[in-house]
Amino acid sequence: MEEKESTHPKPIPVKLTDYVPDGGGATGDSFYLKDDPTVLLKLFHPGKTLQSLDEMRLSRMVYQLGIPTPEPGDYVVSEDGRRGIRYRRIIGKKSYSRAVSDDPGNVEKYAGEFAVMCRELHSVHLETSLFENVKDRYCRLLAENPFFTAAEKDKLERFIREAPDADTAIHGDLQYSNAIFAGDKKFFIDLGDFCYGYPLFDVAMVYLCCCLSAEEFILEVFHLPKALARKFWECFAPVYFGTDRPLSAIEEEIMPYAGLRTLIIERETQTPMPEFRAALSGIL
Repeated sequence: MEEKESTHPKPIPVKLTDYVPDGGGATGDSFYLKDDPTVLLKLFHPGKTLQSLDEMRLSRMVYQLGIPTPEPGDYVVSEDGRRGIRYRRIIGKKSYSRAVSDDPGNVEKYAGEFAVMCRELHSVHLETSLFENVKDRYCRLLAENPFFTAAEKDKLERFIREAPDADTAIHGDLQYSNAIFAGDKKFFIDLGDFCYGYPLFDVAMVYLCCCLSAEEFILEVFHLPKALARKFWECFAPVYFGTDRPLSAIEEEIMPYAGLRTLIIERETQTPMPEFRAALSGIL
């Protein structure tokens, strides 16, 4: 759900000379304040003003719901016009993808913890008038996508609309790099696509990042060899779904939802992603 910038307070100017670089990702770069390392600045890449506004609004709402996420602060703008958000920085944090990369012998432990986080998130019931329905989001992205034919779009929209309904929380970009921990404290981050709906729309991203993505992509983004990422999924699935179903049955059910993630990815890349479309063969 897009929101006009005029409905938000004016962004507070910040100087990047006051901050220290602290990593980056697909949507933006992170920094921490030199004089107060507990302040984290996330600056979005140029042209992502609406995305920064969405994440600001949703981060505040999610934090107020009590879902574990770093406390959001001010909406800011840098000297070069990039918009962003200041958060309360989690000192000593590590993402679950980085933890597995650094300590592969404990992949089962990390995958299990992440699975419990996801199950708890997907047990939160939302006031649906305050958030976007994941079905509406996917149908909107499908309508805007130039890489599917009209006939393909009809089939995909039918699948989306006929998926089960739910009023539960969905992260929207449920990668194992978007969950962090410090000691026994755990948090979700990057909440710009937060919405509500059927959890398989969310868990499909875990499967895609672990099993469907190319080896080179998994190494570059998550710092893991694909075999280790696959092991993460194999440890995650029984904790999240339970042990009464074989992994093959879980993957068969989740496959088309993973394929739908191409709508999100193609929105960002503006190029077709044939490597993920095979997962849609059961629909198309």
